[in-house]
Amino acid sequence: MTEFLNYLSYPFVRYAIITGTLIALCSSLLGVTLVLRRFSYIGDGLSHVAFGAMAFAAVIGMKKNEMVLMLPATILCAILLLCGGEKRKIKGDASIAMLSVGSLAVGYLLMNLFSTSTNISGDVCSTLFGSTSILTLSRLEVILTIILSVVVVAVFLLMFNKIFSVTFDESFAQATGLRTNLYNLLFAVIIAVVIVLAMNLVGSLLISALVIFPALSAMRVCKSFKGVTICSAVMSTVCALLGMFIAIVKGTPVGSTIVVVDIILFAISSLISFVVGKK
Repeated sequence: MTEFLNYLSYPFVRYAIITGTLIALCSSLLGVTLVLRRFSYIGDGLSHVAFGAMAFAAVIGMKKNEMVLMLPATILCAILLLCGGEKRKIKGDASIAMLSVGSLAVGYLLMNLFSTSTNISGDVCSTLFGSTSILTLSRLEVILTIILSVVVVAVFLLMFNKIFSVTFDESFAQATGLRTNLYNLLFAVIIAVVIVLAMNLVGSLLISALVIFPALSAMRVCKSFKGVTICSAVMSTVCALLGMFIAIVKGTPVGSTIVVVDIILFAISSLISFVVGKK
């Protein structure tokens, strides 16, 4: 603990903790709804879209302003995935898989063909697994993350009842006069924002774990939607803080460490659920 407190004297460590905590909180709030709607894998698909957009931004010389391209591209794909309804010719899991592998392949190809870096493998590894990017954030990036995170949490809290209705029975919600398409659109935009932010924390390949595991862990110990949401937020925040603590002190990859902590918590939650169920 003393060693960790010494590390806190460095601004980049404080930036990482603030950003990581907020991203974990936002991811957990969205995770519950995504799991219940059978869209658990959407985080993975959208993160690969963001990876492809990031690679394209680097090719055209927008490396320092990659967010300008990544965010709109990810939002557009999120809208296509979540707002197509039953009229889509390519359904949920197939469309996610298509976007995921397609964007990943195109992004990696662009980075190889038009790379301006001498260490392509290192750049790709950092992007896919978030090995060091969370510790290299600028003050402007931290401020942007805080603003976007506050907006995400505020929207989720204000629209909680509407999100609950759309999550459990979209057809009934629409029949009662609720503008489900509007809330699906809003939810798609929020998901895209969180995915882009989370790439700095756990990388492109591990985002789904950040979204799914806290929600699944909370479902093992809570029964109501509200209880699961609150429990998921607490679990995700604690795991992120603990994972960053271990990563900073022991020098392990930040994203992978956080995900491993999430997995351990899921195992503990499952054990508690099993023991309680036997009584």
